[in-house]
Amino acid sequence: MQNTKLLLPSLTLVGLFALAGCSFPGVYKIDIQQGNVVTQDMIDQLKPGMTQRQVRFIMGNPLITDTFHAKRWDYLYSIQPGGRQRYQERISLMFDGEDQLIGLAGDFMPGVSRDQEILGEGSDTSVQQPQTEVRDEPAKPGSLLEQIQDEVDAAEPIPVPIPEPLDPQPQ
Repeated sequence: MQNTKLLLPSLTLVGLFALAGCSFPGVYKIDIQQGNVVTQDMIDQLKPGMTQRQVRFIMGNPLITDTFHAKRWDYLYSIQPGGRQRYQERISLMFDGEDQLIGLAGDFMPGVSRDQEILGEGSDTSVQQPQTEVRDEPAKPGSLLEQIQDEVDAAEPIPVPIPEPLDPQPQ
């Protein structure tokens, strides 16, 4: 008899603990960050002709090194804040046969700060967005293949701006 009196409250307590692990409104969810953090300052430091070693010093190790495209390094960063929608940024760096930087493509543009872009403060750099071409056999709408193909079609290398040389004899 004594055991049955304790059985009901203990089962109720165990049930409440089990429900506490479920997702109730207002429960804190952690931010999930993955990949390489790439900033506009890092992109602005890149110059044409830099070696892979110099680029690795500035940008860090690439997240993806493709065996089929050994002269292309991909840096990806994604964050999913508190269970909301995932936000992703990517940049690809291209090298020539002598392992020197020749261009970049992705979500960052050289010389354009995200803050300046948001505030509407212009810069001298103007980039035209490439128009997507019509494919012969389109993938199913909303499929992963279509999303990947759209990202590949939109990626176009742009030349890294060459800075003006410093005056060798300051006045």
